[in-house]
Amino acid sequence: AINLMTNAFHAMEDEGGVLEVTLKEIELTADDLTDPSMAPGTYVCLTVADTGIGMDQSAIDRIFDPYFTTKENGKGTGLGLAVVHGIVKSFNGDIKVYSEPGKGTAFHVYLPVIKSQVETQRIEAVTPVLKGTERVLFVDDEDTIARMEKQMLERLGYDVTARTSSIEALEAFRASPDKFDLVITDMTMPNMTGVQLAQKLLEIRPDMPIIICTGFSEKIDPEKAKTFGIRGYFMKPIVTGELAKKIREVLDKD
Repeated sequence: AINLMTNAFHAMEDEGGVLEVTLKEIELTADDLTDPSMAPGTYVCLTVADTGIGMDQSAIDRIFDPYFTTKENGKGTGLGLAVVHGIVKSFNGDIKVYSEPGKGTAFHVYLPVIKSQVETQRIEAVTPVLKGTERVLFVDDEDTIARMEKQMLERLGYDVTARTSSIEALEAFRASPDKFDLVITDMTMPNMTGVQLAQKLLEIRPDMPIIICTGFSEKIDPEKAKTFGIRGYFMKPIVTGELAKKIREVLDKD
């Protein structure tokens, strides 16, 4: 955590900004896991987010490589994140990065919860993942995320149409606005942001339930989303159980 916060400080050193650190317990299903060393179950998620200079995709792809650094000479060896990555993996955890130049960076560290051996054993009711059969338009410009979330939602029973372009998503919706019961869209996309897409969809069909997903809370928050007519707000990374709950909250509200 100290290393991640130090990096966040350096990213905001010149212009200032906001450093946000959160810790929460979440349930990860098999659909949420991309690392075979991880098992479904209870994890703690440590998030360290900043509003600094951010990184482009080429930097993100190399961020955990030893000796790779985006810092000035004398401010880093490029080993810090490589060490963090190694430690997290050694505990069968994972670390994910969301970043955008000029907007900021968010690191999400997942570590499995280990129950104490002296803890009194008890039978806990497992909360079932909420399912549905509605028709969903899912929009994310990252092909991997779009395909993965489409499969995840289909396992929950939904009929899913996935698009990796906000323009294509708008065209598909305009062609058959009554074909969909819900739209889930990413916030940061080329051509049109998630908010801009939502506004155009609502011009076509004002009663359309929309959930917007974002990795950066400073861009949009739940209150701002409501002012645009967006009914649901979801912070990345996407976790199956939490998104399933949010979907039912939005669709069952009426």
